[in-house]
Amino acid sequence: MGKPKAIVDKNICLACGGCISVCPQDALYMNGGRALVTEEKCISCAICIRICPIGAISGRNASNEI
Repeated sequence: MGKPKAIVDKNICLACGGCISVCPQDALYMNGGRALVTEEKCISCAICIRICPIGAISGRNASNEI
């Protein structure tokens, strides 16, 4: 099983852009006023998870949370 990828909870994302500015792979982008993840680009570094001020980003794979 691969490493967990970032998942953004669109119901609580404030679209502050912090995660987008710190992602080393440019895996996050804004769409409809919320951050989204391009899973193929995500390298599971978790920088976005740590930077999100409200905890809108988590790391998940098929069945586990990091």
